[in-house]
Amino acid sequence: MSTRNLTLLTDLYELTMMQGYFKEKDANETVIFDAFYRDNPAGGGYAICAGLDQVIEYIKNLHFDDEDIDYLRTVGLFDEDFLDYLRSFHFSGDIYAIPEGTVIFPREPIVKVIAPIMEAQLIETALLNIVNHQSLIATKAARVVYAAQGDGVMEFGLRRAQGPDAGIYGARAAMIGGCIGTSNVLCGQMFDVPVKGTHAHSWIMSFPDELTAFRTYARLYPSACILLVDTYDTLGSGIPNAIKVFKEMREAGIPLTFYGIRLDSGDLAYLSKEAKKMLDAEGFTDAVISASNDLDETLISSLKLQGAAINSWGVGTNLITSKDCPSFGGVYKLAAILDRETGKFIPKIKLSENAEKITNPGNKTIRRIYNKKTGKIIADLICLVEEKYNTANSLLLFDPKETWKKTHLAPGSYTMRELLVPVFQNGECVYQTPRVMDIREYCKQEMATLWEESLRLEYPHEVHVDLSNELWHIKNQLLDSYNYKAQS
Repeated sequence: MSTRNLTLLTDLYELTMMQGYFKEKDANETVIFDAFYRDNPAGGGYAICAGLDQVIEYIKNLHFDDEDIDYLRTVGLFDEDFLDYLRSFHFSGDIYAIPEGTVIFPREPIVKVIAPIMEAQLIETALLNIVNHQSLIATKAARVVYAAQGDGVMEFGLRRAQGPDAGIYGARAAMIGGCIGTSNVLCGQMFDVPVKGTHAHSWIMSFPDELTAFRTYARLYPSACILLVDTYDTLGSGIPNAIKVFKEMREAGIPLTFYGIRLDSGDLAYLSKEAKKMLDAEGFTDAVISASNDLDETLISSLKLQGAAINSWGVGTNLITSKDCPSFGGVYKLAAILDRETGKFIPKIKLSENAEKITNPGNKTIRRIYNKKTGKIIADLICLVEEKYNTANSLLLFDPKETWKKTHLAPGSYTMRELLVPVFQNGECVYQTPRVMDIREYCKQEMATLWEESLRLEYPHEVHVDLSNELWHIKNQLLDSYNYKAQS
């Protein structure tokens, strides 16, 4: 899983369009593309941005080697002059992005690419592949962690992930979203994140009896002694045998620093409450009661409501695959083309019969607006890069669709932060990715800026993403002009 040349990790039409630009247009024409998404995963109130570090790695290593050129020649679509051009291809443009771990909302640019059209076109597929996947899993993890209400959530999904990359980078994204550890050892090595785990039913079954298996495991791992108690009979033998081993450890003077049981089947609410009674009765009030078995945020929330005595959650399949919402739906759209004579960007807009698919034109950035007293997000404002704001002045926000809905912010009542940061400048990386555990902490702080109503798992309050007055007018002028052309 070391650095790989992913240049051909692209859709064929990216390359055929590149050849078209090369032959029929100015291949160095500078354009702006925006990567964004239209709907929050699973009907939630937010998403978590992730994957930027792998985008950086991909861009840094972007090149066509001899094997790539030889293969493309066999496709039968590409001329030799274009293939010869590809030999010296590299990314020379600018990229701005929202840092990983940031709370994000629909329709705002996650990544903005300013580059010659051929370069900007080529990277579309890989960029979306990377950002869509990791943002999806980070968002799913954040929802699961929210449902756990402060209990530790461990990512246990490697064996159910759709291949090694999904398992490794999905685990990385899950850590960003708030998991305390992963079972994925390679992910732990690559990204310096905690690895955690217990043992399988096969461990119990390989010994003459359950008690011997528990004793052996406790002797080997006294400071990480979580015993799986549902191999045979959870209440009849599993928990009693675990308690017997804990007593033996206590009597031998072995510190019970991290110990407890794991439930992997049955009625987790009932079994955990019974287990808690049995453990408490023997003085093991601080024992971990961990649960696994096809968990997700909905089931965890339900178990919490039922008073389950579980304080640690191992979440696998439903997290690593985001089973209920398997796609993030990010898109990559042309937003502007540079006019070389004026040095200004000409806004471009994509029209659609579906209003939600009409794009926002121009060279844009995002300003996040916070309530100064609470630190909570009021709204995100998509505006043109050249627009200036002063929090000492009042600010009028309005819904870009239902424009009569307005919010007036008094001077000094709010703060603003620009979300997009420079990542590449003139083809050189100018951004240093933080450690994954630092991104995780940043994501936790980001989640705290959301109102509780927006964190609800079902029917959350929508955080408003507004357009500046100037951008709104440009968009509507373009819409009107195209409508006029169509009618005339």
